[in-house]
Amino acid sequence: MKWLREANIQVSTDLNALADVLTWFDQFQAPVMPHMTWLECQLALAEGFTNAVRHAHAGKAVETPIDIDARLSAESMELRIWDYGPGFDFETYVHKASATVDKHAEGGRGLGLIKQIADQLKYVKDTDQRNCLCITKYYSRDDHDEKQGAEPHGQMVKNGDPVGGEP
Repeated sequence: MKWLREANIQVSTDLNALADVLTWFDQFQAPVMPHMTWLECQLALAEGFTNAVRHAHAGKAVETPIDIDARLSAESMELRIWDYGPGFDFETYVHKASATVDKHAEGGRGLGLIKQIADQLKYVKDTDQRNCLCITKYYSRDDHDEKQGAEPHGQMVKNGDPVGGEP
């Protein structure tokens, strides 16, 4: 697969680093990816990062690094979030999180959201004792063209017709 853009960032175990992560991710806004898909990937990244800080690195020093890799192709976006946590039974937790979503809970929805967004999702233990949350989202140029044509940017549409102002 040919990658159009690849980048990585290393940040500390600090929720305040989320702003840096999201600013870094801005470079992946590209004409090849539908904007809504980019927003979904941004949400998945934010949820994955905050889970690494809150759960995988709970009780670890703020200096403990979290590494993030992102790769963009003409058909997909891949995100990898690396942590030094103890790991957990990912499949069981994701299945349980998908089956029971408490809309009023302050937390606990992150992996369920990521699962809804991702076309492929896995969590693996690497040989260097890190864990990697791997998120893949597929899209096509046809999706982008259809979405662009369906709703003109900056104009409200109802039943396919412009609402308010000049058409």
